[in-house]
Amino acid sequence: MSFLRALVAIFLPPLAVLDKGCGSILIVGLLTLCGWIPGIIAALIIVNRKY
Repeated sequence: MSFLRALVAIFLPPLAVLDKGCGSILIVGLLTLCGWIPGIIAALIIVNRKY
């Protein structure tokens, strides 16, 4: 994970997971609406995943 990607995940969590698929965007978007911190955590986890 790059430093820029981590910053995007902290400030705009749904934007950080755009290339990971529609489901990831939806999950991170809903978590961000429920609370900013859960959205950040989910975005960082998804961005760090290696496939």
